[in-house]
Amino acid sequence: MHFANNSGVRINYKITGEGPPLILQHGLTSKLDKWDWYGYVDELKKIYRVISVDARGHGKSDKPYDAALYDRKIMASDIISVLDREDIEKAHYMGYSMGGSIGFGLAEAFPERFHSLIIGGMHPYPLADLELEPGVKALDLMLESLEHGMDVYVGGIEPAPDERELAHLLSNDPEAIIAATIALRDRPDISEVLPTMTMPCLVYCGDQDGLYPGTEECVKHMPNVTWVSLPGLDHGDVMERSDVLLPHVLDFLANIQ
Repeated sequence: MHFANNSGVRINYKITGEGPPLILQHGLTSKLDKWDWYGYVDELKKIYRVISVDARGHGKSDKPYDAALYDRKIMASDIISVLDREDIEKAHYMGYSMGGSIGFGLAEAFPERFHSLIIGGMHPYPLADLELEPGVKALDLMLESLEHGMDVYVGGIEPAPDERELAHLLSNDPEAIIAATIALRDRPDISEVLPTMTMPCLVYCGDQDGLYPGTEECVKHMPNVTWVSLPGLDHGDVMERSDVLLPHVLDFLANIQ
């Protein structure tokens, strides 16, 4: 276990493997272990120095309760604090869902620190009116259930999570998750960053994901992008399907000079 410190907030991360550094950042209510659960780390560590990060408010990182402390630029600076702690000048970055939003924040504020960005299940447009597919709560509905505790939130998830996922979800701090959710819901339009993203980018999304239309649109405005549409997968499916996603990721990274 390693910790970086960003203005007093400790950010937990784990390092596996050797090679060019690759940051992995999970989504809302998740934790760094998910990358291990679904086989990403086992494959990526064969080539890369994989640095999986617990986002603030999640896992073993500190959990502030103020939504202002989950601003995308602050969460992007958490990633930079990890790079600085490890004396890494530049890295590859892969983030899913909320981790994808952080990726846009990195492109906005710290583009010089990244060889490439891999962004999944996320676009830079406003999220306040987002409607996701059944089984993935839209952000306002999620907030409403979180106010009654993690058990109420988890009880409303369809289909019901398995035992491992259930234990993880119930371990979350609801006040921290509420703060992170408010910040994500209220995130402004940051699409002005798209034409400036000149580093190689891979953007992927399941075509059954409620975020798919915005994600498909945003790649039209990116100058150096590889777009991967994943047929038949929704927002909750994609993270679990490393067998489908990893070949695209490995091929993309292998072709970066």
